[in-house]
Amino acid sequence: MQKVEDALEKGSDMSNHGLVLEDDPEYQLIVDCNALSVDIENELVIIHNFIRDKYRPKFPELESLVHHPIDYARVVQKIGNEMDVTLVDLEGLLPSAVIMVVSVTASTTSGKPLPEDVLEKIVDACDRALALDSAKKKVLDFVESRMGFIAPNLSAIVGSTVAAKLMGTAGGLAALAKMPACNVQLLGAKRKNLAGFSTATSQYRIGYVEQTEIFQSTPPALKMRAGRLLAAKSTLAARVDSTRGDPSGNTGKAFREEIRKKIEKWQEPPPAKQPKPLPVPDSEPKKKRGGRRLRKMKERYAITDMRKLANRMQFGIPEESSLGDGLGEGYGMLGQAGSGKLRVSMGQSKLAAKVAKKFKEKNYGSTGGATSGLTSSLAFTPVQGIELSNPQAHAHQLGSGTQSTYFSETGTFSKIKRI
Repeated sequence: MQKVEDALEKGSDMSNHGLVLEDDPEYQLIVDCNALSVDIENELVIIHNFIRDKYRPKFPELESLVHHPIDYARVVQKIGNEMDVTLVDLEGLLPSAVIMVVSVTASTTSGKPLPEDVLEKIVDACDRALALDSAKKKVLDFVESRMGFIAPNLSAIVGSTVAAKLMGTAGGLAALAKMPACNVQLLGAKRKNLAGFSTATSQYRIGYVEQTEIFQSTPPALKMRAGRLLAAKSTLAARVDSTRGDPSGNTGKAFREEIRKKIEKWQEPPPAKQPKPLPVPDSEPKKKRGGRRLRKMKERYAITDMRKLANRMQFGIPEESSLGDGLGEGYGMLGQAGSGKLRVSMGQSKLAAKVAKKFKEKNYGSTGGATSGLTSSLAFTPVQGIELSNPQAHAHQLGSGTQSTYFSETGTFSKIKRI
């Protein structure tokens, strides 16, 4: 405690000095104050554990109702050895809802009064805890008054009060600069006693950052995102301050403006959906290929009359199918009475006709005087049955007279002169 008083006296004496430098004794004093605040915090935890262990036989449920060490010490100092808590005025120490829960629990507790010597030790420990807490507040006030010179960029973002608390909890500016942003966000977070109420609306993951002006002015739906953003930018500003990168604080002001613009951007409504225009139609004709090869290909793959009828359906008349009852492949108008044709005849295409003509012209090695191998000299007649006949003689008979000129393939019209 004597060291705390000496540091506070020195701080009050040297609080009007100029810019803080690394070799300035005032800067070293502020660093020592930060380390001292961490030591005070550790001492408070030790004293809180001592008070809790000694007071547990009297009121075992109190530690689960009041979590903060200083609040616990004040309540214990106020209650003392009193068994009827309703007679003790706890207004101003705890919220009204917690006071009601403490009163109801104290009426059914299984605790017993403490001996006088134990009670004296507990009250003395409570006084020590409260004295340490007041000393810590004085140290933080001194550091806060000098934060504009120690960490100008960090103070520009979160304010000097929150910056002093962050530095004090982290253990100095260098320790804060080495800390990741996710841990900076949790510095100073307390476990909240909800007294059995829902945890849906409680914010567990926010510490001292929630005391900043930017966080308080943010809508509730965006507070978690704003807390993460503030912690990230505060870490960057602390790293700038730890290396004395920008003593003027312009970097912190730029970060603060960036945070403000981002939060405003989050609150903007989404942009209206723009109607998508249709593409410009192609006015130029498409390049189509022509020529004999394309005509042949089209003729080869042209749709037939049979396929055309199979693709059509007549209104009101069910089509026939391969499996019956509409199952399988449908036949369309094939074979129906209303199709207009008795039978679909497959006409020979021009390509097939040309191929047949070429095949006929080749004749495959046959000579002009050769006879067909299928002709026979046997003939069936109704009179004699089977008789031998000479096909060549029959051909000679056809080659003379009226038949040769009338039925001949090479015959022409003849002009008869009258006498």
